[in-house]
Amino acid sequence: MSFLIDSGIMVTSQVLFFGFGWLFFMRKLFKDYEVRQYVVQVVFSVTFAFSCTMFELIIFEILGVLNSSSRYFHWKLNLCVILLVLVFMVPFYIGYFIVSNIRLLHRQRLLFACVVWLTFMYFFWKLGDPFPILSPKHGILSIEQLISRVGVIGVTLMALLSGFGAVNCPYTYMSYFLRNVTDADILALERRLLQTIDMIISKKKRMAMAHRTMFQRGEVHNKPTGFWGIIKSVTTSAPGSENLSLIQQEVDALEELSRQLFLETADLHATKERIEYSKTFQGKYFNFLGYFFSIYCVWKIFMATINIVFDRVGKTDPVTRGIEITVNYLGIQFDVKFWSQHISFILVGIIIVTSIRGLLITLTKFFYAISSSKSSNVIVLLLAQIMGMYFVSSVLLIRMSMPPEYRTIITEVLGELQFNFYHRWFDVIFLVSFSTFTPFTSTKMSSSSSPAASAGPPFSICKHRL
Repeated sequence: MSFLIDSGIMVTSQVLFFGFGWLFFMRKLFKDYEVRQYVVQVVFSVTFAFSCTMFELIIFEILGVLNSSSRYFHWKLNLCVILLVLVFMVPFYIGYFIVSNIRLLHRQRLLFACVVWLTFMYFFWKLGDPFPILSPKHGILSIEQLISRVGVIGVTLMALLSGFGAVNCPYTYMSYFLRNVTDADILALERRLLQTIDMIISKKKRMAMAHRTMFQRGEVHNKPTGFWGIIKSVTTSAPGSENLSLIQQEVDALEELSRQLFLETADLHATKERIEYSKTFQGKYFNFLGYFFSIYCVWKIFMATINIVFDRVGKTDPVTRGIEITVNYLGIQFDVKFWSQHISFILVGIIIVTSIRGLLITLTKFFYAISSSKSSNVIVLLLAQIMGMYFVSSVLLIRMSMPPEYRTIITEVLGELQFNFYHRWFDVIFLVSFSTFTPFTSTKMSSSSSPAASAGPPFSICKHRL
């Protein structure tokens, strides 16, 4: 009876997660598109639901909610479904919609979709060859074979986002990096923009008048023919007429200048708004968080370097280790086990919430940037693939942030994976990403007056590996 009640709780939560994913799809991703494929909506919502269910099971594991056997069963069921979706269903539909957009392959789209899926499976399987990700005794169709490869892709993605977040965090959330913008600066730039627009209008008016004069003289109907006639028309002009090619070049240059001035004006307005916002209570709060997480990012970069240099992986979760160091240093009586469980629960909860929120915001920005009416279905399926791999990898890494007694069932469900490899791989890719994005972000911020204009993923994404 308890298994049925536990299953009812899990099914209810999955339905709620599915509904939230459906609403996010309708209200955020596809709100500007009338053509919708229901299979895309279902696949995206199912991926989101089962991804969130894994985090829910982690919380239930810490709180002791549900029976132990029920949690183990739903862990296995959840992993099987999410791997089925990520490895078989989503790649097939991605290939199907790609082929459907090609007219020459439209009639045989099912066949070519299978070819695309088989190509994906080949490279997906070969991905595991260079990495020591699992024991050779696992079968070819075991969960460990699939989740180990999904973990490599997901951990790489997480590390890249975390490296960018570590670089982008100070510029995005700290008012220290805001450029001092006054109303006089904005007014001067707007005047330059208006003057440029007036010059464009004046030159285009001269061109229109010249065309009218040529038409009245009958020169339009007597266009030069041949190579030498075209060269002569470009290099010479009739007495009293305008050199239209030269004026057109000036107009093109002025239009490019006007675009740049418009962007700079928009940046100045955005920076002015951020300066005003930074003076509010909420702005000061986020500024404080910016300093706090900037320090944390520096610490994370230092620890990742230490882990790589000395080839070490922590055996104790950070909360328990931090409390033990503090208690031993201060020499006070403190129930380390009791408080580490509660603080770990809060910490894991924060990581889960910020992970989901940060990834959804990033996916929304990415979708709006590159999607179109024809490619939107493919882009959504790609985002679903990224989201599923991202959340599966989060479980692999969050495991280290939990006290040892709560890692047992996760270790049993995931199988005999080389967990230490994923933590070292995260540190390597994180440092590579940080080193790559640092000069790019610094140059971009120095040339842009508004850090908000280039804000990327939230700073919370640099907190996954503790």
